[in-house]
Amino acid sequence: MSAKKRPLFGRLRERAAVGAARLATMASRATGRGAGGMIGGLVAQAIDPTIMGSLAGGRPAALVTGTNGKSTTTRMFAAAVGAEHSVATNDGGDNMDAGIISALLASPGAARLVFEVDELHVPKVAERVEPEVIVLLNLTRDQLDRVGEINKIERALRATVEAHPDATIVANCDDVLVTSAALDAKNVVWVSAGGSWVGDSTSCPRTGGTIVHDESGWRSTKLLPDGREFARPEPTWSVDEDGLLTPKGRVPLNLRLPGAANRGNAAQAIAAAVEGFGVDLEAAKTAAEGVTDVAGRYSTVRVGEHDVHLLLAKNPAGWQEALAMVDRRAEGLVIAVNGQVADGTDLSWLWDVTFEDLDDVAVKAAGERSTDLAVRLVYAGIDHEQVPDSLDAIDACPPGRVEVLANYTAFRDLRRAIARRSRAEEKTGAGRQS
Repeated sequence: MSAKKRPLFGRLRERAAVGAARLATMASRATGRGAGGMIGGLVAQAIDPTIMGSLAGGRPAALVTGTNGKSTTTRMFAAAVGAEHSVATNDGGDNMDAGIISALLASPGAARLVFEVDELHVPKVAERVEPEVIVLLNLTRDQLDRVGEINKIERALRATVEAHPDATIVANCDDVLVTSAALDAKNVVWVSAGGSWVGDSTSCPRTGGTIVHDESGWRSTKLLPDGREFARPEPTWSVDEDGLLTPKGRVPLNLRLPGAANRGNAAQAIAAAVEGFGVDLEAAKTAAEGVTDVAGRYSTVRVGEHDVHLLLAKNPAGWQEALAMVDRRAEGLVIAVNGQVADGTDLSWLWDVTFEDLDDVAVKAAGERSTDLAVRLVYAGIDHEQVPDSLDAIDACPPGRVEVLANYTAFRDLRRAIARRSRAEEKTGAGRQS
């Protein structure tokens, strides 16, 4: 509901919510407690529970969701749309209600809305902003103690697609669960974005039939209740090492972000910008190619005598993709694992990650749950040193390049520790000069 159509009390409540949110954001930044990506939205929603819809105001909106790649795809998608329109987006990765509200507050005049959304929050966010585009990336096990079984998420996304029949659904046809969620969409754009992890797609979520993978893709051994075959749809967009295949032909794709997974993310981001918002293909592709950093992920920072390359992973599928990006010529590899609520306190997924091929690089096990990781590495037969503090673990590596692979809060905490050390060194240097 737009602000003009709201009753007087609703408009007054919205103004109070916006004012209080801005004050809270300013206070958070001024006191160094955070970047303000969440607090403003939390305050605004507490005062006005309907504020997300009123701030969206009926503007063309897109939602990006899935287990892995949300932040990167959203960053590329927003950049692609930004080639032709002003965009409001939650590029800090705050993908629940408060983060989306904060992004709306930060860009009140944006012509387009592009939001990363946590899988559990998609139904309610879609109800409030009425998206014109929904991007479905992949679905794998993640934080079982919070999210639950992945088929539950598939059913929720399928219901969201059904509830928004006019939306353009940009879906990864290489993912069995995503295909099921998007299968009955009226306006679906199938993208072959890849997916090397198939451990969570062994059966059809609609019938329980076994999924068979072969050179042509995948199919279920059991027909759907209406008699249709459940099999990999034919994509109209696809990506490989040679470039991006579009409905208009093949174009080169020269990303600055590493890995096959990011090529798949780019394919869906570009397809969504072109098919969903009508952005020129070349403009969308060029903008996506220009993305170099996603909230610190993939960045390289100087720490003492080390060039530290930072990678983030959060679940078995993500860890497998990230491990493929590790430079095995590096002087050391720091693997940092925490088990806080934001990570998921159940770390049994460590046993699903293939650490066994890390015998060509010196490994340090770090993080609050470094002991759990160390036990897994012992069983994988990987020589390693346990150094719980991630920054100390980097220091323990020989000078040169160090690869760091960390889960969510371990990644966040390490970046903060690096920033604190950098500030301290700057002050020390300034003191010596004076």
